[in-house]
Amino acid sequence: MIKFRTMKNAMDKSGNFLPDNERLTPFGLFLRRTSLDELPEFWNVLKGDMSLVGPRPLLMQYLPLYSAQQFRRHEVKPGITGWAQINGRNAISWDEKFIFDVWYVDNNTLWLDFKILILTVKKVIFREGISADDHATMPFFEGSDASSLATSREKDE
Repeated sequence: MIKFRTMKNAMDKSGNFLPDNERLTPFGLFLRRTSLDELPEFWNVLKGDMSLVGPRPLLMQYLPLYSAQQFRRHEVKPGITGWAQINGRNAISWDEKFIFDVWYVDNNTLWLDFKILILTVKKVIFREGISADDHATMPFFEGSDASSLATSREKDE
């Protein structure tokens, strides 16, 4: 996936990446706040590797951490924007993000994609959900607790 580089690869003495807020460059912060960091991804759409709408691609290192239900997000092409982005973006929990992604897989239609694109424009203009509380971006995904997934599903029903 082609993206603008918005963070430095700064590491601590143990070789672990520093927190995002310490690695994010001032120009990177501007790119993220304006969502301009997503522009190069249109090349991936033109190549056919991505769609305009679908679950956002995540780091490959997260793959072994997915539950079977969460892995279903890969049943459709990844997208520049998606149902999770218009329902909170980075301001929602990982569990909520996966629930929204799988909901999209089960309910995707051309009309839904159009709705997501329109609502994405609103999110970008009003700069909503750019980062999680107390994080420059989103905390690292460490897997999900099954009980928290059940609780999130009960809220939706």
